[in-house]
Amino acid sequence: MGSVKVEPFGTLPDGRPVHAYTLQAGGLTAVLSDYGCRVLRLLVPDRDGKPGDVVLGHRTLPEYFGSNYQGATIGRWGNRIGGARFQLDGETYTLNQNDGENSLHGGPGGFHQALWEAECEDGDEPQVRFTLDSPDGEEGFPGALHTTVTYQLTAQNALKITYQAQSTRRTPYNPTNHSFFNLSGDPAKTVLDTSLTINAQRVTAVTDGLIPTGELLHVADGPLDFRSPKKLGQDMFAQDHLIQLCGGFDHNFCTDGQGYRKIAEAYEPESGRVMEVFTDMPGVQLYTFNRPEAGLTGKDGKPMGPHTAFCLETQFYPDAVNHESFPGGILEPDEAFASVTAYKFSNR
Repeated sequence: MGSVKVEPFGTLPDGRPVHAYTLQAGGLTAVLSDYGCRVLRLLVPDRDGKPGDVVLGHRTLPEYFGSNYQGATIGRWGNRIGGARFQLDGETYTLNQNDGENSLHGGPGGFHQALWEAECEDGDEPQVRFTLDSPDGEEGFPGALHTTVTYQLTAQNALKITYQAQSTRRTPYNPTNHSFFNLSGDPAKTVLDTSLTINAQRVTAVTDGLIPTGELLHVADGPLDFRSPKKLGQDMFAQDHLIQLCGGFDHNFCTDGQGYRKIAEAYEPESGRVMEVFTDMPGVQLYTFNRPEAGLTGKDGKPMGPHTAFCLETQFYPDAVNHESFPGGILEPDEAFASVTAYKFSNR
């Protein structure tokens, strides 16, 4: 039988209380927060049965303030929108810039900074359902958006994330989760030895500002070829322009297949932990925490180091709202948006 426990997790500057929600089921423990609808901790057993926290994060609530995406739900638009603007139905919409001239992860006041409503449900597969109402025009996006994100621990040892939304107007919508994974359970250890497979033949070509050009590039035999298991460190420092520019990986992979399917698998040889990623989204962003901001401190009280985590953010392609050839990304007012991503754990 699973369980849900609710505890205080600090107070926002305006006095609103923030909570931590602990889910336990099978071998997994997930600690979530209504601030940013985020994952604070995710305890997963290693091959010896010892639980370890496989997501990076912080000790206190204030450390998550600002442009901190650790574990957060991202919206309305995960990743970048070029020039912080787009056209829809003949009208140009201007968004708040927070990545040079671009909009990143929904803007400075995105979902990661919001306090969500929470509803808990015990059971064999316990869950917390978070809801948020984003008003028409927030961060420049059209339409009043009602969105729900449900975290559930499943009988298959997975953290399942279900996204649902409805809007009063046509609007871009591209939610994702931005957990920083380290399957060793040691936040000081790099992920260079973590083996990764991504079922993708192509990636989106981008400018130096990481905005897609519209071209899709084949990964075959290059540093972005993860079609077979490969250690992240093997090509993380390859003589490739974009990899050198980013200091590691920060790429959108156009994953194979359609519908809900397995798109990736990560394996950490020291701990034995395996994480499989399932989603119905067409893309996934691989990011390897290349240059942590100065001053970020982990749960161990130590400064966060480069390449101590990897992110696999399931998504529509970056800037899809400005590329007619890219799939999805526009929510119609008469549609109910629904998408599922799951991170399933085992060991070997």
